[in-house]
Amino acid sequence: MTTATTTGVLPTLQVTDLHKAYGGNEVLKGVEFAVRKGQVKAVLGPSGSGKSTMLRLMALLEPADRGEIALHGSRIGRSADGRHLPERSLAVQRRDIGMVFQKFNLFPHLSAARNVAMALTAVQGVKRHEALERAHAMLDRVGLSQRAGHYPSELSGGQQQRVAIARALVLEPDVMLFDEPTSALDPELVGEVLDVMENLARGGMTMIVVTHEVRFARRVADEVTLFDSGVIVEQASPEEFFDNPQHERTRRFLSHVH
Repeated sequence: MTTATTTGVLPTLQVTDLHKAYGGNEVLKGVEFAVRKGQVKAVLGPSGSGKSTMLRLMALLEPADRGEIALHGSRIGRSADGRHLPERSLAVQRRDIGMVFQKFNLFPHLSAARNVAMALTAVQGVKRHEALERAHAMLDRVGLSQRAGHYPSELSGGQQQRVAIARALVLEPDVMLFDEPTSALDPELVGEVLDVMENLARGGMTMIVVTHEVRFARRVADEVTLFDSGVIVEQASPEEFFDNPQHERTRRFLSHVH
């Protein structure tokens, strides 16, 4: 698969005709979605609309029922003859796709630095000393250099989520996927996580962000997408999406979240 955009540049990550069902519930109904290098795409929509499922399929955490996923124009997740790849091959491909979840999923018995370093030692086989050096540098990048030796129980929710972001970033992925990264946080802790994400965007990180944070989407995203009932309803620049939505479903959604 080598599909280019209208600019002639291959997207960093792209899905084509993506379908996914759980039992009789069709969650994704032929989704077409792509993000270019350095682009930030915010994905909005009601709960159960398929947003998180699309991210999980992109991250190769679940197989699609139908459709293709491509990284830099090359199909991932399936072999050339269309069969699902074995877990060992999927693990290699996942290295280029970082994902941050709603829940932090940190190891409670490891310090912040060791949580981040484990991504390197377990996934890339990096020696422990080098992994810890890189972990400390990444924690500094997310503003947690003074908390490197602290355990998750000693960190706030916002700090734990920043450790989770550092853990994904330390593998130097080509694209970062964020699945409602602030939804589990107390309101006063949301800002510190969004600040880290905004700094990543300014630094040129390619990002797909599923979020309910409308102000963040307006301020940081290059493009905003509305998901509903397993399909993309509307996709536009933040200015067009929020100030001049073309679809009635988008207008109704925005009337509830503004």
